[in-house]
Amino acid sequence: MAEEIKREEREVRKSTRRRNNNDDHAKAKSWLKEWVDALVFAAIAALIIRTFLFEAYRIPSPSMEKTLLTGDFLVVSKISYGPRTPMVLAIPFTNMYLPGLTLPWTRLPGFQDVERNDVVVFNYPIDIAPISAKTNYIKRCVAIPGDTLAIVDKQVYINGEAADQFAGIQKTYIVTVQDRVRLSPAKVKAAGGTLLGSHTPNSYRVNMTAGTAKKIQGWSEVTDVEPFVLPENFNEFARVNFSFASGFNNHDHLPSMVIPFEGQEVTLTPGNWHIYENIITRYERNTAERNGDTFVINGEVTDTYTIKKDYYFMMGDNRDDSEDSRFWGFVPEDHIVGKAGIIYFSWDAEQWAPRFNRILNFIHD
Repeated sequence: MAEEIKREEREVRKSTRRRNNNDDHAKAKSWLKEWVDALVFAAIAALIIRTFLFEAYRIPSPSMEKTLLTGDFLVVSKISYGPRTPMVLAIPFTNMYLPGLTLPWTRLPGFQDVERNDVVVFNYPIDIAPISAKTNYIKRCVAIPGDTLAIVDKQVYINGEAADQFAGIQKTYIVTVQDRVRLSPAKVKAAGGTLLGSHTPNSYRVNMTAGTAKKIQGWSEVTDVEPFVLPENFNEFARVNFSFASGFNNHDHLPSMVIPFEGQEVTLTPGNWHIYENIITRYERNTAERNGDTFVINGEVTDTYTIKKDYYFMMGDNRDDSEDSRFWGFVPEDHIVGKAGIIYFSWDAEQWAPRFNRILNFIHD
């Protein structure tokens, strides 16, 4: 009898352990399922936010200094101009996409159009890739569709008037000093400029803002500060392989031109083919040939073409250290990603430290 009671007690204990183990296993499965569900939800939410609302962007180069510094991390608003629906089939949160497959897409309504002087993120137009897979660039939109743009002695003119100036815009200046005086690179850096090198025995090339130039102009050893302007006949663009720039000499001088807009009819000539070649062939997907003064578009001989999209002219605020629309031409409307909004973090690689004074700064036009 005692043996049977002990046997029953052992069975009860075993049964209790099995139930406890099953309960623990069920709790573990429930806990894991909750975490997986939470992670999947978070990933989907992040993907929706990244695709349709906001995206993080890091400034990789000095082309927008001093407005934006290398190492600034930005929030870019896609809803400002209207987000684009997916254009390719891609692996989320990567730059990997399925080659050869593009999706039908549209731009959803936004709060505003791209305005003159906005700081804009866009896909680099002349990359060979689907639009949304192209490298992201950030520049200032200096001219919008229908504007007339010209650059004379480095000064940008829009519709016949000098373009707005901003505190962060940098240019190269020639700083002339007294005889037998050396301009200190450390002093120039402390003032906010960058000494690029000697120009003549008593002058130097300095990259800086107009505000810094005014400050240096007041130094006792400085006799003159003037913008450095390339001669009109100096062919800088002969060294770069861009169709647009091939018809001009350098980035300090561009003749008057209308920024292309949807519905604009242009007359093609050998003298302006470099302006419109990428628009007709690369961005608007026509077959085109030029044979001397003759143009053949989609098999038809013609000297006119009607523009099918709006285009923008983008320039970096670091005007003499930015490869932008002066080199490779216009940005099509469908390449616009979003408007730069706020600097949420900034890292100074030289000092190996955060720039706390830039964190949570709004990017003003």
